[in-house]
Amino acid sequence: MIIPAIDLIQGKTVRLYQGSYDKTTEYQQTPVQLRDLYAKAGAGLLHLVDLTGAKNAAERQLELLTTLMQNAPLPVQVGGGVRTAADVEQLLSAGASRVVVGSVAIREPETVQGWLRAYGGDKIVLALDVSINAKGDKTLPSHGWIEESSITLEQVLTGFIAAGAKHVLCTDISKDGTLQGPNLALYAELVQKYPQIQWQASGGVGSLADIKALKPTGVAGVILGRALLEGKFTVEEAIQCWQDA
Repeated sequence: MIIPAIDLIQGKTVRLYQGSYDKTTEYQQTPVQLRDLYAKAGAGLLHLVDLTGAKNAAERQLELLTTLMQNAPLPVQVGGGVRTAADVEQLLSAGASRVVVGSVAIREPETVQGWLRAYGGDKIVLALDVSINAKGDKTLPSHGWIEESSITLEQVLTGFIAAGAKHVLCTDISKDGTLQGPNLALYAELVQKYPQIQWQASGGVGSLADIKALKPTGVAGVILGRALLEGKFTVEEAIQCWQDA
């Protein structure tokens, strides 16, 4: 599945480079225009990230998110600053099909396991973003991509799978926003190790060839951000490429 992404700061469409708020690009299209464009192109799911809310939960762009999700022409998964069960419920009530849970899953795994049991694996997407060190360990930064940790992907996954996790979005941070190709070996390994998970690949996709190369890894979906915003290809072309691969 092709999953277009819209990152939001103070109502505007933006992209960060490798997760850094200091490296922000702002785009002309409004979030609503993009949502409708992507839906019309045939996308089956939209990925929204509230970057303002991710930095400060008190500033969640709830009004905009509700506008984008309620009566939306396609299902929406949304994340950014989800820290409590109340946040999850607020976003589900605002129209989200799934809520994307990131840093808190690393800091408070038992809490998030509770959410998986309470809301079900279809309502929660775990965003486990990895930083791969020289030894090949897949470590998980614990606060956005700002704080490093020594926790590995494999360490946390076992508990989440036991709690009913079904969807995991995995980004290789070193690839994010680079358009230089995704980490194919990472996704092939994860799908092989954890076939019960629907994996979403994110980071580095810059061409249709990258999408074609991801298909054999077995990932369920590909998140596309900068490549679409910068016109490297269209959603229609991406969907066709995925179907043909």
